[in-house]
Amino acid sequence: MSIEVKVPVLPESVSDATIASWHKKAGDAVKRDENLVDLETDKVVLEVPSPVDGVLKEIRQQVGDTVNSQQVIAIIEEGAVAAPAPAAAATPAPAPAQAAAAAPKAAAELSPAAQRVATENKVDTSAIAGTGRDGRIIKEDVVNAGSRPAAAPAAAPAAKPTPGSRPEERVPMTRMRLRIAERLMQSKNSIAMLTSFNEVNLAEVTKMRKSLGEAFQKEHGVKLGFMSFFVKAAAEALKRYPFVNASVDGNDVIYHGYQDISIAVSTDKGLVTPVLRDVQDMSFADVEKGIADYAVKARANKLSLDDLQGGTFTITNGGTFGSLLSTPIVNPPQSAILGMHTIKERAIVENGQIIAAPMMYIALSYDHRIIDGKDAVLFLVDIKNQLENPQRMLLGL
Repeated sequence: MSIEVKVPVLPESVSDATIASWHKKAGDAVKRDENLVDLETDKVVLEVPSPVDGVLKEIRQQVGDTVNSQQVIAIIEEGAVAAPAPAAAATPAPAPAQAAAAAPKAAAELSPAAQRVATENKVDTSAIAGTGRDGRIIKEDVVNAGSRPAAAPAAAPAAKPTPGSRPEERVPMTRMRLRIAERLMQSKNSIAMLTSFNEVNLAEVTKMRKSLGEAFQKEHGVKLGFMSFFVKAAAEALKRYPFVNASVDGNDVIYHGYQDISIAVSTDKGLVTPVLRDVQDMSFADVEKGIADYAVKARANKLSLDDLQGGTFTITNGGTFGSLLSTPIVNPPQSAILGMHTIKERAIVENGQIIAAPMMYIALSYDHRIIDGKDAVLFLVDIKNQLENPQRMLLGL
């Protein structure tokens, strides 16, 4: 029985997807729930599993093709068994002299551009005389040689750049990277963005993590990190400064009566912002478990589109990479983003005494159309006060 493999139902915010890679080829045996193909959208990479056991009979869309929701991309013959691979014909081992004669001469090095042109046009480079430095084959050599079917060469090590060479490589942006670029430009061009800064003494948070961290992990099965303190402090501050939790829609301002906080997570494919929903109702343990779950899913490319939808405010932590200070960019249609940075022990004055303290610069970038500078500064001061007195957020103060 033939079974259709379809593109999953895509949300309204995602118009289509691109075939990123097939993990099976026509004629391969497949098992139920085994990943067949990766689909890249503007936000995440979706895996399409096999609905049944059988054989992949037909692939209708190739890598790079654009596909729509519920479009048929492959056919599986349910219950079929893959044909066995043909046995290789036995051949006598060549005599030493024959083996020496059959061994190909060492291939001349190809420039990256030459390698790409040769691969795309199936040009046999074994007989091309290189005109580059030290006999290296350059792009013009391959072009001038013309297109002819290439013999199947033995695997050879990648060409190494010679001294003085200036290699370049042109690679198309992925859909996710294009979308990130588009949204960054949208933010730059549509928002009157301004950034305010402050610094936070994290001595009390550090002390609390040290004294209660082990018991917290034993009780909840997750570590007590710095991020949960910032998330809870932001949720409390957003209640008191609703403009920071609002968004602009045309000539209207939408005030959100809940705190859905996006957490910026770096992946190999780019920055994504999964959303912790209703943070105002979450405990520290809930926040830490949510962040840990998203981190695991992001590393495994398992984030769903639902994980990334919405969000009324964003927190990003450049400190994990050593950033001392930055101006984060607002993620539309949100109106503000909080930037955390690396913790540095610095000398400060406290009660007339110079002491060393774990200090962090924090930054708030915001849409100046609806958030006044005074409110932005007071919002940052509110977060600073909570983090320097963490018992305040535990009591909702």
